[in-house]
Amino acid sequence: MSGLWGIGSNPDFSDSGCPNRLKKKKKRRRRKKKKKKQQQKASMGAQKKGASRVAEEPEELARVPLQAILLADSFTTKFRPITLERPKVLLPLVNVPMINYTLAWLESAGVEEVYVFCCAHSKQVIDYLENSEWFSQPNFSVIMIESHNSVSAGDALRLIYERNVIHGDFVLISGDTVSNMSLTQALQEHKERKKKDSNAVMTMVIKRSKPSQVTLQSRLGTDELFMAIDPNTKQLLYYEDKADHSKGSIYLDKLLLIDNASISLQNDKQDCYIDICSPEVLSLFTDNFDYQHLRRHFVKGLLVDDIMGYKIFTHEIQSSYAARIDNFRSYDTISKDIIQRWTYPLVPDVRFFGNSSVKLERQGMYRASEIGLSRSAQIGPFTVIGNGTKIGNNTTISNSVIGEGCNIGSNVSIEGSYIWNNVTISDGCKLRHAIVCDGVIAKAGAVLEPGVVLSFKVAVGQQFVVPSYSMVSLLQQPTKQDSDEELEYADNSSGIAEIPSIADAVDISNGEMTLQLSESQCWPISQLGAGGAGYIWSICEGGHDEEWRHSVAPIPAEKLAEAANAADNDLELTQDVSALPPSGELKPDSNDSDYDDNEDARDELIYFEKEVEATFLRAVHENIEVDHVILEVNSLRLSYNKLASDCAGAIFYALMKLALETPHNSSKELLKIATDVISQWKKLLKYYLADIDEEMEVILRFEEMCLESAKEFSAIFTEILFHLYEEDVIQEDAILRWDDEKKDADESDKVYVKKAEKFIKWLKEALEEEED
Repeated sequence: MSGLWGIGSNPDFSDSGCPNRLKKKKKRRRRKKKKKKQQQKASMGAQKKGASRVAEEPEELARVPLQAILLADSFTTKFRPITLERPKVLLPLVNVPMINYTLAWLESAGVEEVYVFCCAHSKQVIDYLENSEWFSQPNFSVIMIESHNSVSAGDALRLIYERNVIHGDFVLISGDTVSNMSLTQALQEHKERKKKDSNAVMTMVIKRSKPSQVTLQSRLGTDELFMAIDPNTKQLLYYEDKADHSKGSIYLDKLLLIDNASISLQNDKQDCYIDICSPEVLSLFTDNFDYQHLRRHFVKGLLVDDIMGYKIFTHEIQSSYAARIDNFRSYDTISKDIIQRWTYPLVPDVRFFGNSSVKLERQGMYRASEIGLSRSAQIGPFTVIGNGTKIGNNTTISNSVIGEGCNIGSNVSIEGSYIWNNVTISDGCKLRHAIVCDGVIAKAGAVLEPGVVLSFKVAVGQQFVVPSYSMVSLLQQPTKQDSDEELEYADNSSGIAEIPSIADAVDISNGEMTLQLSESQCWPISQLGAGGAGYIWSICEGGHDEEWRHSVAPIPAEKLAEAANAADNDLELTQDVSALPPSGELKPDSNDSDYDDNEDARDELIYFEKEVEATFLRAVHENIEVDHVILEVNSLRLSYNKLASDCAGAIFYALMKLALETPHNSSKELLKIATDVISQWKKLLKYYLADIDEEMEVILRFEEMCLESAKEFSAIFTEILFHLYEEDVIQEDAILRWDDEKKDADESDKVYVKKAEKFIKWLKEALEEEED
């Protein structure tokens, strides 16, 4: 487990352990319980006419439609400068506005009424929804609630409480969440708990997502999350984001250990930000104006508040998908998950609102019906091309999403990037792991280094190289950020400099666009090259040192190496055993079954193999040298904490899949293609075959492919195995050991050993001759 678990003296969450203090604390708790009863009695009348209906008859409660509150404002600044001009929920995610994924899931999950809370850029959100198909759906109502004064989620929920529109249990979610989970079980668990315990006011959806042992981040770029959960009841007892605890030490209140017979301490869970709430949650925000942030204030506040005694529980999903787009890295990860169909049915080729018809082709390529594609252009794997886009000669695109109406010139190279709508990319441009917003113009020869974000209508001059992790906008950078990052939009009340309108700032003359602002205000736009327009925002406090953590760019190899060295020095687990009373002994989570662990490991391995496959296919299409491919695979290996045998199996699978998807008319042709691919890329494969275990992994993986996913290879299994031997990829020791281990196996597991029987016999005879 990462981080430092211990019993400490954090004043917010712990007790000193002194007997006198424990006695005083117990007295305070008794007084608070008495006060709670008085408050509950006084509030019963308000609950009857207000939002709460938990005391009503079951028949009456059954008639209440399932409702949801969708926060269309994230109340953070993580997507600046883009969100200064457009709300986050309307940003395209694989060419569909984010909010459509959330609404589509809510409708499929049985929600009947959705209250969409709009604040920043509220007019854009309202106009979009009013003109969408969501307004004409039977049994699904979308109602907007607008506010110009709310600066936090707490403010939003207080306003909704005042409107008296929520009449039962409801789903609380933000409009940047993608999921395909069923709500049935989680809702049932929540209702059953509420019948037994009226204090059970909230159920949080969580999912296993092991953080990287090197960077201590999840795949979504979020920091390591520490949770303490009762393994029997699933009650949440402790919640701490590592970002709030930079020292790495976690402190548990000793009373927490005294009051709970067993606690499961976990740092491998992902908060999906999908909550099932009782109506009391809204009144709690109204009673506590200090509650602003949903997790940092509300959840953590309830966990340490022993006055009211309200409880939060968790519901862990296993095979379903749920994730929130919190930063640029999670934007990249979730986009890939959508393209690779983890979010089915919310995928590019299955139509849902706002999506044009797209066709799925081989190797995860999606193309709209009307695009202009040059014959010499190469579209690589896991790529989406939007309607009306034109692509010129000898242009290569891989692992990218291209929006609608884009004009991409000749000899352009685009890798791992997100190009939104109506973008013009001139001849000879190179884009690597960048986000390019609507209306951007990149002039001939421009280069976008990894991590670049170009906001709306920025122009990059000829041959200009935009440095890594640069944020570029037509708007000048705010002079002061709000300290709590509670504002998505800029206004003077938040201490942010007034931003001139684009119309006032932009001067278009002689066919070129420039900004008429003084150079002393920020980075001069002339430094975007000839004909460029835009401001490169500066990075405060520490420069680009931490930008890689939340970027769409892959984590640089040197950063992984630095993090690995730091992890070796810092990662250690400590336990103050003497401080644990017998009744508070920490016990393992008995409900975390081997099946769940294996299922999770399998999912993680599939993610890893898909990343390796995408890396290999990009190397094929772009003629990348083997040494560079090895560097990329090693980076993935570190990030996913995999072994050399995992890399060998993944690379072999990618090689054989490439051969299988190459057009052929017979087994003979397939054999020729497969042997050519192996010969061409054997250096890459052999790099990960240091000993017999890795070679065995390749044989077993090939056997598995022939049995399941690639049965066409079954007829030529022995010939390919012989070719691997001839090319010195697989040694005879590995083949003979494979044969030996299959001797006691079931007949169904001996199919391919028997197919290779003559070849194995030949190897044995040759070995005996050598020994003689």
